[in-house]
Formats: sequence, C-alpha cells, structure tokens
Amino acid sequence: MCGRYTYYPGEFSDLRIPFNLAFDLAQLKQRFNIAPGQDAPVIAANEGRGNSLVMYRWGLIPSWAKEAAIGYKMINARCETVTEKPTFKRLVGKRHCLVLANGFFEWRKDDKKKFPMHFKLKSGESFTFPGLWDSWKQPDGNILHTYTLLTTTPNELVKPVHDRMPVILSEDASLKWLSCKPETVPQCLELLKPFPAEQMEAYEVSPIVNSGKVDSPECVKPV
Repeated sequence: MCGRYTYYPGEFSDLRIPFNLAFDLAQLKQRFNIAPGQDAPVIAANEGRGNSLVMYRWGLIPSWAKEAAIGYKMINARCETVTEKPTFKRLVGKRHCLVLANGFFEWRKDDKKKFPMHFKLKSGESFTFPGLWDSWKQPDGNILHTYTLLTTTPNELVKPVHDRMPVILSEDASLKWLSCKPETVPQCLELLKPFPAEQMEAYEVSPIVNSGKVDSPECVKPV
C-alpha cells in the first residue's frame, strides 16, 4: 500500500509540453507529504478537449457510496485485480488519470519501531502514478471528484520494506494510460509493472512525516 507521497518538482511548467496542458501555475505548490483525504494535482482526460490539470481528493469515493469515509479505504487499487473489483472495474478504460509525484514513503519495521523511508528516482525527475477517478454527490449537492492510485508487486529496493509499491510510469507510458479506451485496456494493463530498482534510491527521513498535517521540506531530508 502507498499511504503517502510527494510532489515538489523544480519546474511546474515542465508539465505543459508532454501532457499538452494549459493551466494556471498558481494552482500548484510543492508538496512534501501528501496524505489520504487531501486534495492533490492529477491530470485527467477531458474527452474532445484535451487533458486537464485538476485538484482531486485522494481516496476514491464510488458514485454509489453512502458516506465519504469509504474513501480512506480506497486510496490504492491493486493492478492484479483492478478489472475484477466492482468498485474499480467500471472505471477502467473510462476514467483514467495521472497522479503527479516525484517520490513516495514507506515505513521500514525494526522490532517494534517503524522508520519512514523516502523512495525516489536517482535522476530526481518527477513521474506519474496511474490512477482512476470517480465523482460523488455530497449531501449538500456538490460534486466531489476523488482518485485512487494503482499498486503492484515491489521491486528489489522496496521489497525489504513493503510488499507493495505504487506503479511508476514513464512519460510514454503515462500518455498511453491517460488515453486508454475500453478496447485498449489489455495493452494499458501491461504498463502496470514494478519500476526498475536500479533507477531508484531510498533513504530514511524524519518521523515528522508520520503526521499528515506536516508538509514541509523537512519531510524529505535524510536523517
């Protein structure tokens, strides 16, 4: 499971070219500890009008849900069963999104203690997680858009720490995931693989990241 991630790129404007986006840079800010239940930037396909950069809430709330609290149980979707689970299979090939990120956290267990680890690319580049999104009508009548990100089996770097890791997409794979249609679902599912361990690095960070209320550069500094 991926329960925290980061997005603090050097230049937000880099998004414009690969994803053909037109957006206000003011709506983006560096995030060092994105937690479930918080709004974060994702790129969603807008049929006939290109791609849109939007702020959706992390933790998918199905359109049929009675309460919003279910979203905290839907922050991840396993790529192996995403086309089988009723909550997710109706979204595959229809409501795809890209979750903007440049790292994620997992907790290494040592006896009874847990130590937060930050995983990122050695290149320092940003990337995307493949995601699915849905719309939910709130009690006040307003529509809330939420998302989940897909996980897979861990690579050799993540495996000693956790038995799952988020899928990391290359730029080319990101575009294929975003443009997925029902007839191309089999090809899109082939993109959901563990990222090469040799291209990643990990290091221990401060336990301040344990609190979702803390969102500062201190969260990603090595200890």
